[in-house]
Amino acid sequence: MSETTAQTTELTSHYSAQVAGDLERNVKEQDRLSAEIEALQAQLAALRHDQSVLVNLQQALGVTAPSTSAATVKAVPAPRKKAAAASATAKQTKSDKPAPAKKRTGKKTATAARALPKLVDLVREHLSSQDGPRSAAEVSTLLSQQHPERAVKVTVVRNALEGLVAKNQAQRTKQGTSVFYTAAETSAPTAGEQTPQSNA
Repeated sequence: MSETTAQTTELTSHYSAQVAGDLERNVKEQDRLSAEIEALQAQLAALRHDQSVLVNLQQALGVTAPSTSAATVKAVPAPRKKAAAASATAKQTKSDKPAPAKKRTGKKTATAARALPKLVDLVREHLSSQDGPRSAAEVSTLLSQQHPERAVKVTVVRNALEGLVAKNQAQRTKQGTSVFYTAAETSAPTAGEQTPQSNA
């Protein structure tokens, strides 16, 4: 019994000494890293201050040089890129005025869209020219080929087709999970006209 207790006390003292040494090394490493982080934060604060001074000087001189700001962002290490890029883009949006250009292009596209026929009319004409049912994807693909000047999206075509179905100008059929559309039959209105006459 005395041998086993002596062995356990030796093991305990050995492990406790090892744990104490590991704890001491851990605390020293934490202190070292904390000091490095503080030094890096001081450097980062100095760089940010320099950047704001340089940007103010650049704006005061009336010079816009996006290439120099991009070079500054590249020189900054990875954790600093996000802050520098965000501040650079925010300052570029304040100094540059891209909004009027976007409005101008929007007006041009609006006038161009007025000259083009409506998508609903194109969808209706396409359905009436087909002899079989077509899916929204097929209709949008054919319309984009026939009218490359338009940006034809499947969702917009599907909405147009559903609008035609709601107006009884098209018919919807389901085959499994797929939905197909055909043009409404022209005999439907005449049948509707005949029923009131027979009732009368």
